[in-house]
Amino acid sequence: MISLNNLKMYILIKDSIDLGHAVNSVAHGSLMGYLKWKDDPIMDLWLDNYMRKVTCRVTDKEYEKAKTYNDYGIITELAFDNAEVGIVFKPRWEYPKFFNFLKLFR
Repeated sequence: MISLNNLKMYILIKDSIDLGHAVNSVAHGSLMGYLKWKDDPIMDLWLDNYMRKVTCRVTDKEYEKAKTYNDYGIITELAFDNAEVGIVFKPRWEYPKFFNFLKLFR
């Protein structure tokens, strides 16, 4: 049985980004994800329930691998000449196993 507790958004931030910019990038990613998928019914479910997010720090290799999965948006940072600093995934109940091995942002 699928539980609304499992509906979550992943936000991945490159581990080369300093903490201050990383925190801002996570906030930008969350808002960007909402704006990108605001008309999708799954976003309504996510918003009406727990708005669970999983935020991870990833290597460049993990970042590039993550881009092979669907339903994402790229987070850029003006302070780095609009370079890619992260990626946000549309909320979903299940993610590929790859996501289980990413390092949580702590």
